[in-house]
Amino acid sequence: MRTRKITNTTVDVTELGFGASVIGNLYRVTPAQDAAAAIEAAWDSGIRYFDTAPHYGLGLSEQRLGAALRDRPREQYVVSSKVGRLLVPNEHPRGVDSEGFVVRDDLRRQWDFSRDGVLRSIDATLERTGLDRLDIVYVHDPDDHWRQAAEEAMPTLADLRDQGVIGAIGAGMNQSAMLARFLHETAADVVMLAGRYTLLDQSALDDVLPAAQQHGKSVVAVGVFNSGLLSQDRPTPGMKYDYKVAPPDLVARALAIAEVCERHGTTLPAAAIAFPFSHPSIINVTLGMRNQEQVGRNVELHRRHVPEALWQDLRTQGLISPDVPTRNSAENTPGETEGVARDVADGQGH
Repeated sequence: MRTRKITNTTVDVTELGFGASVIGNLYRVTPAQDAAAAIEAAWDSGIRYFDTAPHYGLGLSEQRLGAALRDRPREQYVVSSKVGRLLVPNEHPRGVDSEGFVVRDDLRRQWDFSRDGVLRSIDATLERTGLDRLDIVYVHDPDDHWRQAAEEAMPTLADLRDQGVIGAIGAGMNQSAMLARFLHETAADVVMLAGRYTLLDQSALDDVLPAAQQHGKSVVAVGVFNSGLLSQDRPTPGMKYDYKVAPPDLVARALAIAEVCERHGTTLPAAAIAFPFSHPSIINVTLGMRNQEQVGRNVELHRRHVPEALWQDLRTQGLISPDVPTRNSAENTPGETEGVARDVADGQGH
């Protein structure tokens, strides 16, 4: 599988990434054997970029990912995790996590983007994964914590990067405006952009993507199905868009895009996966994969032909922004999907 370099770093990521949120029991239980089989299938398919976070399952995702990778050659894969949420003892457990993961809530999340919090978070991640290092570290969802994330967390990560402890640093969020600030105003090498450069939402063309181009930095795209509406060949009412039921006008637009895809001999999910790579700053698409079957589906969609002419046709019909670049080609249509429509909302969205 092809790789692309995070600009101005030594870190290469495969164009297809494994999002480990779902193996942290996002929304429902993922059996341990399914999680292990998914990672093994991803490895066998050539995927070498794996993304996790303490937030995902209160550490369960990190534990499972680390256990599956621990005996593989360390120089052959890239792992990213995140800082900003420390896991601390929960003084008032109720039995199950309240933030979407089906795990016991013996721990709770504590926001902390301080230097000490960053160092403690990385140490805890290394302990849970059993790995010797992290290749990429993102500040995670700092929406309400810009000052501390920008003035404490990012300089701390930059010090670790400059010492060679970490290969690349950045931020991951569901919004694009603050990610653009990270690219403009901090030492970030890469940002993880969730849902803001898709077939239904190209708002990142106004901020993140110009910032990445201006500063020669890189973007990882996640949430390319916008929580599910772009996941099926033919969208239907009741499907989700950004975690809520999609309004009728968006369902109609997704269906119109699907019809254009069919005329070009491809499908809506395959086009949704390929679309982010139309922009030269986007180097990877990552979404969650819960089991071996989903990995197989992901890889098959990653390999599908999506013609360059599709983007021009969609622009001409006003279905995507006229500012979408035309860089993509038939041999450059990588990406990832979750595999089955009912699991689409499990994606690595934030």
